[in-house]
Amino acid sequence: MEVLYARCCGIDVHQRSVVACLSLVEAGERHKEVRTFGTTTRELISMRNWLIEAGCTHVAMESTGVYWRPIYQRLFGFFELVVANAQHLKAVPGRKTDVKDAEWIADLLQHGLLSPSFVPPQDQQELRQLTRLRLSLTQERSQLVNRIHKLLQEGGIKLTSVLSDVMGVSGRAILEALASGESDPERLASRAHKSVQHKHEALVEALVGDMREHHRFLLRELLTLTQAVDRSIQHGEEEIEQRLRPFETLLERLCQITGVSKHTLHVLLAEVGIDMKRFPDAAHLASWAGVCPGNNESAGKRRTGRTRPGNHYVKVALVQAAHAAAHTQTYLGEQYRRLQHRRGAKRAALAVAHSILVIFYYMMVTGQPYQEKGVEFFQQIDQHQVPDRLIQRLQRLGYQVLAPERSQGPPAA
Repeated sequence: MEVLYARCCGIDVHQRSVVACLSLVEAGERHKEVRTFGTTTRELISMRNWLIEAGCTHVAMESTGVYWRPIYQRLFGFFELVVANAQHLKAVPGRKTDVKDAEWIADLLQHGLLSPSFVPPQDQQELRQLTRLRLSLTQERSQLVNRIHKLLQEGGIKLTSVLSDVMGVSGRAILEALASGESDPERLASRAHKSVQHKHEALVEALVGDMREHHRFLLRELLTLTQAVDRSIQHGEEEIEQRLRPFETLLERLCQITGVSKHTLHVLLAEVGIDMKRFPDAAHLASWAGVCPGNNESAGKRRTGRTRPGNHYVKVALVQAAHAAAHTQTYLGEQYRRLQHRRGAKRAALAVAHSILVIFYYMMVTGQPYQEKGVEFFQQIDQHQVPDRLIQRLQRLGYQVLAPERSQGPPAA
């Protein structure tokens, strides 16, 4: 095979050490030199100086957890870096050592057989960390609320059967009184907000239980943890909004997409980025995000259409937006309902998520505002497709149908 890079290096990354294989091709002969370095800053700088002195031009490593990040930062700007997917670097089975892994990476790089992964710029990486932290904190808060629900059930308190949100204004006031030792149902129910006073009798009945001191202790701790998580979520959202303040006009324009909230856009801008040039078209973006059917065909047979893993954070945010759009009388809402009837709720949500991402891509590329087609778009298509479909069914049953010719065709998609 043709050698593309005469001086390159493959690095096998670990938590405490890295194994670097420097591969040099000179006068048609190939020489390899393998060295092991630590992962401290001084050791990484020593490795960088060694590669510079050897005239190395390209360096490749696999994306092993977060261990590759400090190495990337120390080498960035000095070499052409390739961070490859670990699945693309599978070596020959039965020949597994750190040295052989480094040599294998160097061989693949030297012959141009590695596909580089996209490494976003530093500001986008920091925004990603903020949005992912917010998602993690939101999940932790949900777990704490579920623990409070379980605790109330153990104590015989049926508050969740009366209030839709036990962590709302009324629910939190009642829970704090329970945690402080109050046990009288009438006094507890009187702490509810005036908007739920019509449920006073039901609240009194639901608050008759057997809350022991053990339950009150656990409730106090859970409420304290919930308040701390809420405070951290608020701080994280303020930091995200501060970083995205220069893009307020862009966010306002993108918020016109049905079902898309600011939180969804925060995730999209953090994971996908502002620059769409690295995606040739919307189909490549949908494939990267994992919101399009899989491609698995052999011998003319279509196997599974299961979606690829893609970007988990983008997929979750888009599916949530799709479920929000499903409750609207819009183009995306009607698309969801039509697909749900034939293909099920999950496939419908993923299809609408794909549509939202395609709309997002073209709005980012063209700078145009969102244009709502409305439910009437599908109704206009039905005016032409339904008669044809019924005529075909009658013809399959053996009838001869004479239909008048239509002067106008279906609307353009």
